[in-house]
Amino acid sequence: MKDVMMVVGAGQIGMAIARRVGYGKKIVLGDKKWENAQAIAGIMCDAGFDVTAVKTDISSRDSIRNLTAEAQKYGEISLFVNAAGVSPSQASIRTILNVDLYGTAVLLEEVGRIIRKGGAGVTISSQSGHRLPALGAEMDEQLACTPTEELLRLDILQEEHIGDTLHAYQLAKRCNVKRVMAEAVKWGTRGARLNSISPGIVVTPLAIDEFNGPRGDFYKNMFAACPAGRPGTADEVANVAELLLSEKGAFITGSDILIDGGATASYFYGPLKPEA
Repeated sequence: MKDVMMVVGAGQIGMAIARRVGYGKKIVLGDKKWENAQAIAGIMCDAGFDVTAVKTDISSRDSIRNLTAEAQKYGEISLFVNAAGVSPSQASIRTILNVDLYGTAVLLEEVGRIIRKGGAGVTISSQSGHRLPALGAEMDEQLACTPTEELLRLDILQEEHIGDTLHAYQLAKRCNVKRVMAEAVKWGTRGARLNSISPGIVVTPLAIDEFNGPRGDFYKNMFAACPAGRPGTADEVANVAELLLSEKGAFITGSDILIDGGATASYFYGPLKPEA
């Protein structure tokens, strides 16, 4: 039996993290698009990793349970990465809430029940959640602590209260961060840790869809005018994930790390400020 690393989301960020910390482990890779999962698994197997692809729809609890059951066939899950999701230009409000918000909440809950003592998990959120105005303590607690199967019934998440897909995405990512805080307390009872990473503009197929979408000029200006003056790379996200998933991050849990080249700072206090 091997230590198992479970990765959800067969994209550039998920692969970068898996390559960074998945050597010597059995990697079980889930993605809704079977061809994507097979392609990434093939690339990694050709590079010497041990990867099995599983078709997984994170908007379905049954599908997530199927993935965790498959992973447990090989041993205990010691590392978990959720890099799955859809962007504002790729999906409807309802799909964003089902996948990015509800799906992430279910993943954190289901993996938290079985993660090995000493294990660690990371979920990929977004800088977008940091740009959403403060919701207040009551709403934050609702997003963090509402039973998972009741989440989508919250008043704040009803479509008539959501302006557009970007607003839905921001709400989902804010929920991710709050959910990680609450779930990290539960993971801690198993001696495991859980954190989130909020990347800014990172060049991936998802980001390219955004560059070519209705907010493309906004995003291009964002990375051009941020302090770093460029978009990020998946490997830079993997740098942070490696810390959080390793013993060097042993005192970090329930946290979110913003890695956006200073774009959020510039949005609030610099040239990206809306009124500027």
